[in-house]
Amino acid sequence: MPAPIKPRSVPVPTFGLARTLSKLGFCSRSQAEALVLEKRVSVNRRIVTDPEQRVRADDELRVDGRQVAARQHVYLMLNKPRGLVTTAADEAGRDTVYRCFEGAALPWLGPVGRLDKASEGLLLFSNDTGWAAGLTDPASHLDKTYHVQIDRLPDEALLAAMRAGIVDKGEKLVAKRVDVLRSGEKHAWLEVVLDEGRNRHIRRLLEAHGVGTLRLMRVAIGTLQLGDTAKGRWRMLTEAEVAMLTVSTKGRPAR
Repeated sequence: MPAPIKPRSVPVPTFGLARTLSKLGFCSRSQAEALVLEKRVSVNRRIVTDPEQRVRADDELRVDGRQVAARQHVYLMLNKPRGLVTTAADEAGRDTVYRCFEGAALPWLGPVGRLDKASEGLLLFSNDTGWAAGLTDPASHLDKTYHVQIDRLPDEALLAAMRAGIVDKGEKLVAKRVDVLRSGEKHAWLEVVLDEGRNRHIRRLLEAHGVGTLRLMRVAIGTLQLGDTAKGRWRMLTEAEVAMLTVSTKGRPAR
């Protein structure tokens, strides 16, 4: 008789400890790494000091003795005011965007992308790190729309140059679309659409053509509009809005 066939064992997937804490929505990955290095995290009641140690889905994780469980995902949008930095804590003691959430009893939330201190408008937050990664992945080419006040009146040559783009410090800076919203006697407002986001992307693009930025406001991400959300206020996203942003990041070929 032929020998009985032994069932093949299926390996149990494992993930790095810091990444797992982040995926559970407990904190950011960098915060998780710090917690592990501070000997505040245990796996199956044993303190672990390596943020990359592999853990299984059924392992018991604790931080400061309290068990960590998957948290309900939260998705919200903030109308960021100028003058706030997009970080949880600032070494220079500057006000951060988290000032807008004081007293709200929210779980840990991370910003989805960034707006610099001088910029304002639509900024997303979530504890769903996978969803956030999809939105910020350059390969998604998710459109982001900005209203930008500049210190001169634009002409077609400027708009064409912004659409053609420049290379600055080894980075290609280009506007997918740019149109004039309205003009005054000395200043004008542009609507600029990016499908990639470099640090100070629009400001650097304008500076390369001798144009200064007076105000910069993000008004849309994909089809999600800032709308009438007041400055410094926030609201939860609807299920439809979360789904819309999720769908909009899928199936886009990398360029």
